[in-house]
Amino acid sequence: MQVAVYYNNKDIRIEDRPKPAIGKREILLKVKACGICGTDTMEWYRIKRAPLILGHEATGEIVEIGNEVDGYKIGDRVFVSHHIPCNTCSYCLRGYHTACETLHKTNYDPGGFSEYIRVPELNVRFGVYQLDKISFVDGTLIEPLACVVRGQRMAKIEPGQTILVIGAGVSGILHIALARARGAGRIIASDINEYRLMKAEELGADIAVKPENLGQIKADRVIVATSALSAAKASFSCVDKGGTILFFAVPDPSHTLSIPITKFWRDEITVCTSYGASPRDLAEAVELLKRDVVSVEAIITHRLSFDEIQEGFRLVAEQGESEKVVVVL
Repeated sequence: MQVAVYYNNKDIRIEDRPKPAIGKREILLKVKACGICGTDTMEWYRIKRAPLILGHEATGEIVEIGNEVDGYKIGDRVFVSHHIPCNTCSYCLRGYHTACETLHKTNYDPGGFSEYIRVPELNVRFGVYQLDKISFVDGTLIEPLACVVRGQRMAKIEPGQTILVIGAGVSGILHIALARARGAGRIIASDINEYRLMKAEELGADIAVKPENLGQIKADRVIVATSALSAAKASFSCVDKGGTILFFAVPDPSHTLSIPITKFWRDEITVCTSYGASPRDLAEAVELLKRDVVSVEAIITHRLSFDEIQEGFRLVAEQGESEKVVVVL
C-alpha cells in the first residue's frame, strides 16, 4: 500500500509499505479521507521523531474484521479515533481522560495518511463511530470538533456570553460555530490574517478585528486558538472581570508566560486549558454533525488527492488563504 511519510514540513514522501495484518480483535480500515491538523505541521513537536506516518483525523470503510469483533460489518462507514483512554485510571474516573497515560500511548497503525490502517483492539472497543449520513470528508472534522467541545465544556461556555476567539484558523472557526450554536450573545474573532478574518465573519462571528484593534474589548470568555505568544499575552487584557481564559492552543515550550496573578485574584479571573478529546466529546461531536447543529462543509477549503499531500502541508504550515485541508484517497 502507499503511505505518506513525514520527514519535515517540506519533505513528505509517498512510499510503499506492506498492508497491515489484523488480529482477531482488530479491524482494517480503507482510508477515504484524512484531515491535515495544524499540529501535524508543528516541526518542534514532530521532527524529533521523524520519519513518521502522520494523520489522526481519518474516515473510511471497514474492509476486514477480526473473528472476535462484534458490532461492525464489512462496508461500515466510520470515523476512528487515534488516542484512546483506559477508562479505568484515576484520571479517567475523574473526567480527565486526556491526561490518561494509555491515551498518550495508543494510536492506529500506521497513520491516517496511508491507504489502510489497522485499528487495535482498544480503539475498536472505544474509538469507532458510525458516520451514517456524514460524508467521509466532513467526518474528518469530528476529532477537531470534539476537541472544541471539550474546550468549551472546560471553559463553561453558556448562552448570552460575549466570546472572544483569538486565532481564526480551523480551531478558532469551530469555536465560533459551536459558540453560535450554543447561544453566545456576541462573538468577536481576531487574527492577523485578512482571509481568516473574512472567513470568521462568514461563519458566525459578529465582528472580526486585527489584534491591534482589540482596544477596549472585554469578553466573558476568551479562547486562545493560536500558539502565538502575542495572542496569549493579549488575552490577559481582553478578559472581563469574573471571566475565563481558555488556552486551547499554547506557545511552544521555549516560551514562558507571566500571569498578572494579583489582578486576576482581584477580578476573580479563571485560566483553564484543554487538550485533545475524550470518547464523550467525540460522541457529542458526531451527534452535532449528524443533526446539522454545526455545519463544517464551508470550513473545508481544500480537498486534495493523496499525491498532493505535500501541497496540503504547505498550505497548513503557511497559514495563508486556507482553513481545513483534507486529503482524499
